[in-house]
Amino acid sequence: MSDKATLTIGDETWEFNVRKGTLGPDVIDIGALYKDTGRFTYDPGFTSTAPCDSKITFIDGDAGVLLYRGYPIEQLAEHGDFTETCYLLLYGELPTAKQKADFDRRVTYHTMVHEQMMRFYTGFRRDAHPMAVMVGVVGAMSAFYHDSIDISDPHQRMVASLRLLAKMPTIAAMAYKYHIGQPFVYPLNALDYASNFLRMCFAVPAEDYVVNPVLARAIDRIFILHADHEQNASTSTVRLAGSSGANPFACIAAGIACLWGPAHGGANEAALHMLAEIGTADRIPEYINRAKDKNDPFRLMGFGHRVYKNYDPRAKIMQQTTHEVLGALGINDDPLLEVAMELEKIALTDEYFIEKKLYPNIDFYSGITLKALGFPTTMFTVLFAVARTVGWIAQWKEMVEDPSQRIGRPRQLYSGATTRDYLPIDRRR
Repeated sequence: MSDKATLTIGDETWEFNVRKGTLGPDVIDIGALYKDTGRFTYDPGFTSTAPCDSKITFIDGDAGVLLYRGYPIEQLAEHGDFTETCYLLLYGELPTAKQKADFDRRVTYHTMVHEQMMRFYTGFRRDAHPMAVMVGVVGAMSAFYHDSIDISDPHQRMVASLRLLAKMPTIAAMAYKYHIGQPFVYPLNALDYASNFLRMCFAVPAEDYVVNPVLARAIDRIFILHADHEQNASTSTVRLAGSSGANPFACIAAGIACLWGPAHGGANEAALHMLAEIGTADRIPEYINRAKDKNDPFRLMGFGHRVYKNYDPRAKIMQQTTHEVLGALGINDDPLLEVAMELEKIALTDEYFIEKKLYPNIDFYSGITLKALGFPTTMFTVLFAVARTVGWIAQWKEMVEDPSQRIGRPRQLYSGATTRDYLPIDRRR
């Protein structure tokens, strides 16, 4: 017999089932709340609302735990690679060696984009933000790949999923090349996912480009760490768009548009802007004091997290990766990175930060790493989108295949005008 939750309003009482997950808090099933009581719940930001039943990702913010299909993120980032993580998120289990080889092959041979898509880029201004280009190009994929937009066909869902996963790095690299005025670089089948992406971004026809394995591993880890993060804003957007029956390319484009927001995917860019504002390491104490002052509007970006009230488990891995990249590139005289490293040291030892649990988060370290790799800040969120695509696809696929899923339709607490009569314009005051 399931547990019950009792709601009492005045003299009336109702009971609702309490559902238990395998991990995490119990959930009160209020699906019949309006039908039974004539009332809605009020939950701005849906922070206390579970809109779906999912088996993909679990977060325990208090304990600092992130699991993909039950596997700790630390183990996946240390021992696996990104395409293995993709397979896990899409299919629910880690692949065997044979399954991994087959999956890698299928992804690799989908990395080319339709040649006419290249002309699509020329419709954008050169100074267009790469995320604006990403939204437009990914949204247009349904016009180029209309043989995989029937979401009721499992085969077409699979093909669309592979196409999105495989082509997103190519589309992102093309957005970068167009932004900086360099020729597009085609994917190379001999390279792995991360190495291919680096080559498409940084190679030029005039000379050979050899991928640094340390940098490729860093990008691969960044992709793993950003692959999925439960029902965040962009993932919820993908699910909401998908609930209407929209094609997968449109749904992912909607996710990219949501991710572009500075409160979501733009956090690592904001962290770098903050470091630039601080300028030099000797000014850090001044900004630390400002951050502690409740009356000062300045806030330290890249510290703390809305979900994690402990050290973000992804940040620990990203911290190690950041130092590996800086070591491989021999960077020791960049003022911005000097500020970042000193700020990191203070944040990990200062009692104020420890008490408030304001640990450096993944955005703090990923911004530093991406800058060291040579990416401009305008590309930071684009890389986030490349990584998160597989999470969006997995969540979309799970949603489409869930027989209990209905079109999303949040309700509201209306506080506008009550019923009133229309007045002709000459009688209005």
